Amino acid sequence: MATTRKTAPTAPERPQPDATRRSQRSRRAIYDAALALVGEVGYPKTTIEGIAARAGVGKQTIYRWWSSKAEVLLEAFLDLGEQAVQAQGQEDPYAIPDTGDIAADLKAVLRATVDQLYDPKFEVPSRALAAEGLVDEQLGREFVAKLLEPSLQLYVDRLRAAQAAGQVRAEIDPRIALELFVSPLAQRWLQHTGPVSYAYTDTLVDYALHGLAPR
Repeated sequence: MATTRKTAPTAPERPQPDATRRSQRSRRAIYDAALALVGEVGYPKTTIEGIAARAGVGKQTIYRWWSSKAEVLLEAFLDLGEQAVQAQGQEDPYAIPDTGDIAADLKAVLRATVDQLYDPKFEVPSRALAAEGLVDEQLGREFVAKLLEPSLQLYVDRLRAAQAAGQVRAEIDPRIALELFVSPLAQRWLQHTGPVSYAYTDTLVDYALHGLAPR
């Protein structure tokens, strides 16, 4: 008489950990830790070890992705900017909207900039790094080149589109023109020389586009 061998029931397979999601969580924790530390203790006292401890990861994890604290902070700021863009619901994070009205578009983006400048997540570490960039020339140049200049180029592109549409004089240098409203805002924010508001940035745009002389 034939017999049948009973087999033990197969244990259900355990789901494998999602390495990508874990890496994203670690990166987010590292970004948050780096920005928090530089705001609390300043750039010179911020260390890879301190960032790792604050983020709850090993320092080897940080060194696997970045070679210095400057690189960590740079990427953290880029991520912060992307989060701000997503929060605004902007479709293209790498362009200033073109509605056909250059004044309205510039006012809108500067108002969003005011919100970002006074967001505690951005303001505290930004001021710390701006101050350090004045005494550490290499750091200052790196952050200007990798963070500030790409943003300024967006203004250049939008002003050139306005030139093509006949809204801005053809002979105007867009790189100089954008400084008429971007630089005063940066100075007020950094040096506390006056209040910063939507009304202020709107006025900067009006003065820049229409000039000061009687018309």
